[in-house]
Amino acid sequence: MSRDITIQPINAEGFAPFGNLIDCAGEPDKIINQGQCGRYHDRAQLDFSGGRAGISLFNANPRVLPLLLDMVERHPDGSQAFVPMTHAPFLVVVAPDEGGVPGRPLAFQTEPGQAVNFYKGTWHGVLTPLHAPGLFAVVDRIGAGANLEEHWFAEGYRIIAPGERQGAPDKDR
Repeated sequence: MSRDITIQPINAEGFAPFGNLIDCAGEPDKIINQGQCGRYHDRAQLDFSGGRAGISLFNANPRVLPLLLDMVERHPDGSQAFVPMTHAPFLVVVAPDEGGVPGRPLAFQTEPGQAVNFYKGTWHGVLTPLHAPGLFAVVDRIGAGANLEEHWFAEGYRIIAPGERQGAPDKDR
């Protein structure tokens, strides 16, 4: 089995098993602010156990493709949303749960202006901007107790751009 995972464009249907794609697709639900603003209402299903929603700011270093994926994480007590504060795409990695461990990961690239919300307990990669600055608002559970589980793969996966040859050597970083 190839350890290469090709990035695919993200869409709401393909991402649905893992969370919500948050964007301004379609017509706004309401026009507000004296007709100057379209409101796209209630686009993510936030879900927290034993805590509250918090908004934190993350400033992540951009990554270069191909990228070695050797770890994914999940948050058993709360959903987690990555909301970019710039108009640049970012990489989203998710994996199905297979008996308490992650299955084969999938990699998506957002379009500028899109955000994601991972469902509670969803295996996902770390915040991965592809361009600087990597500034994001992150909405997740704030509360007592551990809400992070990491899984390190015995053999990592290589995340590659569309059109890149499978099995090609990694570029120097």
